[in-house]
Amino acid sequence: MANNSPKVALFITCLGDQFYPQVGESVVRILRRVGATVTFNPQQTCCGQPAFNTGYREEAREVAARNLDLFDDADYIVAPSGSCSTMFRVFYPELFAEKPELLQKVERLRQRFYEFSEFLVKVMKTEDLGASFPHRVAYHDSCHLLRELGIETEPRKLIKAVKRLELVELQDNKVCCGFGGTFAVKFPDVSVAMARDKLRAAADAGAEFLVANDAGCLMHLAGYIHREKLPVQTLHLAELLEKHE
Repeated sequence: MANNSPKVALFITCLGDQFYPQVGESVVRILRRVGATVTFNPQQTCCGQPAFNTGYREEAREVAARNLDLFDDADYIVAPSGSCSTMFRVFYPELFAEKPELLQKVERLRQRFYEFSEFLVKVMKTEDLGASFPHRVAYHDSCHLLRELGIETEPRKLIKAVKRLELVELQDNKVCCGFGGTFAVKFPDVSVAMARDKLRAAADAGAEFLVANDAGCLMHLAGYIHREKLPVQTLHLAELLEKHE
């Protein structure tokens, strides 16, 4: 591999590590295919978002400070999750607002941290990964990815480049699926109702597959699909980009 290939440190995310390891494997293969050198630091843990969202700021700061050290040397850090990417890029500055000695480190990390689809399109200038998938697919805009990072077109560019695939838009594509991390635990009835509405929109669009960039959304929607035996499947974007049917 050329010496000038970008060195990418993979931030795997908690849900990716525990429940969707195949997504991480797809991400690594795709990043290598587009010319990146991928490294994985086994010392990594959580981004700190669960603690941050539930008010445990000091605990979140401890995790974040550890990440600042772990990824200090990487050219780029890439995560297959809008949610964790938002934690690094949007909420870390807030966590360290009163610690100026660490803010410079936060800023350096923010400039090198990318969500997976964003990195492929903006940094690697790649849209067509050579995938082929003859199915009707809807894309679900995860909240943090859409609202905090403004990433809306990049996943769609990658999906549209998949051969034989038909991309359909959900009528409520800017509405949350109802997961929301601890929201699903605190308000289960509302959370389930929102998943029902999201999947009803997918059915109305005639989607066979619902694709997203966040494992949390996929897990939440897949649970409802499994319980109700609905004729739609979930898929992470990285998995879709490796399909060859």
